Amino acid sequence: MKKLLLLFITIYAFASPYNQEILQKINFSNKNQANFSFATMGDDRDGDNVLKKIISRINNDSTIAFAINNGDLVQDGYKKEFAKYLKIIQASNKPMLSIIGNHELPWYDGKSNYEKFFGKTDFAFVYGNSDFIILDSSDKKITKKQKKWLVKQLEISQKYTNRFVFTHVPLYDPRKGKYAKGHSFKSLKKAKELNDLFDKYRVTMLFCSHIHFYYKGKWQKTPFIITGGAGAPLKHYKNMGFYNYIKVTVNGNKVTYKVVKIDVKEPTILQKTILELKNILNI
Repeated sequence: MKKLLLLFITIYAFASPYNQEILQKINFSNKNQANFSFATMGDDRDGDNVLKKIISRINNDSTIAFAINNGDLVQDGYKKEFAKYLKIIQASNKPMLSIIGNHELPWYDGKSNYEKFFGKTDFAFVYGNSDFIILDSSDKKITKKQKKWLVKQLEISQKYTNRFVFTHVPLYDPRKGKYAKGHSFKSLKKAKELNDLFDKYRVTMLFCSHIHFYYKGKWQKTPFIITGGAGAPLKHYKNMGFYNYIKVTVNGNKVTYKVVKIDVKEPTILQKTILELKNILNI
């Protein structure tokens, strides 16, 4: 019965990319409102219990209009992992978009699987007075074609009060230094080019994940938030290693950001080892 359910979800997702359906729901609920809230998180991977608790919290918050998961949805990009993840997020009573991360494309044709389940990896949409731009950085870089698309979207975004950019991999790794390379873009030069673009087009907030903690700062003129605490193994740095999601509240041109901590006990070393073995053996 369980296998049949997963098969049904798989066929359903292949027939109609899930993000496309979610965008239709978001657009349907968009009444040009200037006041609204949304939630964002990233890096759940195998931390299903954390993700489920985040979804439960969001479900019980009547002010949140929709949610965005900023990548590393699954561990290894297998179809069965995407089917399992899809089943979990369908418990959300709020539309939830799912962005591609590096764990969606390792050695198992993951990017192709992601596209079959969720659709395009670069896309944009408008909600109320705000423009949302989703940029695929799963390769820890972007292509010339992507950059051209991004510039066009940023130009369009100038018509709106707020501009929110979501990309899984951060430009830099704040643990290594303000503009240092680490768990971040491969090229500091390319990261700087993007940073300059975000400054030029006055990005309201850049949302990243990839590093499993919470961090808020500013790169040049561009403010950023790293939220990577949706269930993957935490990285403990300056008391920022905790499970979390971000609630963003938009009131006209005033935007506030609330980090919501999720109280779930971290897995023991033994539990982590067993989980890693399961992933290696694909069981």
